[in-house]
Amino acid sequence: MMAERRRSTVRDLRRDNRSVLLWSLFFSQPCSRQDLSEATGLSSASVSNVIRELISEGIVTEAGSVDSDGGRPRVLLRMNPAYGYVIGVDVGETRVRVEMFDLTMTACARADYPLDPREHGVDVVAERISAGLGSVLADSGADPSDVLGAGVGVPGVVEHGAEVLVHGQTYGWDAIPLERLLRPSTGFPLYIDNGAKTMGQAELWFGAGRGAGHAVVCLVGSGVGASVITGGSPGLGGTSISAEWGHTTIVAGGRPCRCGSRGCLEAYVGAEAILERYGLPLPGDDEESSLAALVDAAATAPRAAEILDETALYLGIGIANLVNLFSPGRIILGGWAGLMLGERLMPAIREATRRHSLAHHFAETSIELGQLGPDAVALGAATLPIERFLNGTAVMRNPSLRADGRAMLARGSPGTPVQLSRSRSASGPARRRRPAGTARARCPTPCRAAG
Repeated sequence: MMAERRRSTVRDLRRDNRSVLLWSLFFSQPCSRQDLSEATGLSSASVSNVIRELISEGIVTEAGSVDSDGGRPRVLLRMNPAYGYVIGVDVGETRVRVEMFDLTMTACARADYPLDPREHGVDVVAERISAGLGSVLADSGADPSDVLGAGVGVPGVVEHGAEVLVHGQTYGWDAIPLERLLRPSTGFPLYIDNGAKTMGQAELWFGAGRGAGHAVVCLVGSGVGASVITGGSPGLGGTSISAEWGHTTIVAGGRPCRCGSRGCLEAYVGAEAILERYGLPLPGDDEESSLAALVDAAATAPRAAEILDETALYLGIGIANLVNLFSPGRIILGGWAGLMLGERLMPAIREATRRHSLAHHFAETSIELGQLGPDAVALGAATLPIERFLNGTAVMRNPSLRADGRAMLARGSPGTPVQLSRSRSASGPARRRRPAGTARARCPTPCRAAG
């Protein structure tokens, strides 16, 4: 028994050392073994042993060398981009976006599938997710067995129990087993979580949340949500949790909300609600283009300017509630509508927040725009399998999936799949903000940039 316990202890220690080094290398690559030793506090011998193991497994690779002070050049290390891939899925109000990344979070392929804002049936959404997964695999040339996992960011409450269930009241989803519905059309692990939470995790890892011990990331699109970040750096206890901020009441008995209540924040500052409050025709084929037209019109149209002024006030009140409740050091405004509104209205939003916040809490809080753009939800969803990989808790890849994985993705989800057209931006996916010091890597063969 004592020998078994000792073996277990040694095994646990090696696993912990491996995880600590992977987290450190992921966020500081390229770096040397000495850099890793100084950053983690592990001995040089421990670092060398673990790195030797990671290189032999193909997870880590050498990336040149730098001169040292009077000694031999230091060999630089980085994550091997070709070791595996991760996929992030953003289930939004107006589209399903699927993006593939290599192990350095360089974008490899992207697929967009439009959604009718009035039709969010689970079968339709599942079909688009399955089609997007197959599309990015085909575009990148990667095999399903090379995918470490796919993260899916969804609206609503995600219940993680014996089975993952999604409660999306504004979508009409009640305890939807989305993972089970998608599983037959994939050959790799799926990780499902709230979209505001995945956006918060992206900002925590790569964007405006880096270095913040306590922050709130606000997602404003057609709907409204938030993610509360606590504990600071990822891998060192930093976490993000979702909050249904959009369904907090700011006007008693106010406008009807899609959730069935009245006076919710989302009923005033969500893109759909803003356009309804304006009530006049606008150019554009979808909510994004119509809201952009409204923002542009505010310079010359008094009614448009009035609606935006009201929106800044309501948004400031909603943010003030977060300031008073959580006293965060940083509030980050993101989501496609949040970024669009924030670029024009940030001074007014800050002033409205100040007027409705406790003075001390407001003085301790900065309010800024997200840094990762409207793709942050998909990027954050892709960190879900990365997180498990770095922690050593990911499901091991099964080489037998190489043949049957493609067949499952080709078949799509159960039932008759709809024929979908895929759209990508003319310039391809936006370049990601990588962790500081990360080499600007090109996506290796067989993966290639989408465009």
